Amino acid sequence: MSTTSAISVTGLRKAYGDNTVLDGIDLDVQPGTVFALLGPNGAGKTTTVHILSTLLAPDGGEVRVAGHDVRREPDEVRAAIGVTGQFSAVDDLLTGEENLRLMADLHHLGRAEGRTRVAGLLTRFDLADAAGRLASTYSGGMRRRLDLAMSLVGVPRIIFLDEPTTGLDPRSRRTMWSIIRDLVAGGVTVFLTTQYLEEADQLADRIAVLDHGRLVAEGTADELKRLIPGGHVQLRFADPVSLDAGARLFDGAVRDDDALTLQIPSDGGVHSLRTLLDRLDAASVEVGELSVHLPDLDDVFLALTERSVAADA
Repeated sequence: MSTTSAISVTGLRKAYGDNTVLDGIDLDVQPGTVFALLGPNGAGKTTTVHILSTLLAPDGGEVRVAGHDVRREPDEVRAAIGVTGQFSAVDDLLTGEENLRLMADLHHLGRAEGRTRVAGLLTRFDLADAAGRLASTYSGGMRRRLDLAMSLVGVPRIIFLDEPTTGLDPRSRRTMWSIIRDLVAGGVTVFLTTQYLEEADQLADRIAVLDHGRLVAEGTADELKRLIPGGHVQLRFADPVSLDAGARLFDGAVRDDDALTLQIPSDGGVHSLRTLLDRLDAASVEVGELSVHLPDLDDVFLALTERSVAADA
């Protein structure tokens, strides 16, 4: 288990009676990155976050967060993390500023330091103008920003975001994405669970897919997209003669005579592209345009979780 990891998990298990929620998962999250955990409802995402943030005890495995064992050193883990859950922790009977001051008091900040921290967060999250309003009057996007700001009062090194943009409109979601990128640029590690695959694609340095309590895949977005068929390189030619010459080089290519294109199955990797281009060059075939088309994360997610269901059948 790496001592330099922000989060390191080996063989994590959790069950409720006969229902196994997490079945021996391994995770490694490097500092200053975004790690996204994807999975359908009931896959075990929230349970994972609850264990990593010391809200639940694991049944087995070794779990270290910020270098501390979650079972033996829970206070040290809590001092290093912030958590924004699926459901807002905002108190509607308090103003935005009062919510943040409450968190400052819970972190035992002095009065002057607390005021400074609160004012900075209100400005950072574009809530200064609404600081004196009751949180019950805030829009969904404002509430999520306030919720995240509250988790940052203690200046955590690691932030757990459990489906942070659920229910937000596209503009508010992109605002949250910008905030998350800024946090990571400042050195914060973000552990993100989401059902929005575009969100993982936009934000995550690494993605793990969890299904039925087991990890079914892990890698970068591009690596995951290469796991399933459907990727291809499209070549566009200047004239029918060049198209004919190209078609003779690649068995299984799909040609479109009207568009003067060939679709050649490919994983989009550097090696396969180099091989393709070398073959064209050796045959002196000129290509007007080349584009790589890979499955998106929606395709990956559906394929991987369907395989998991089929394996259990």
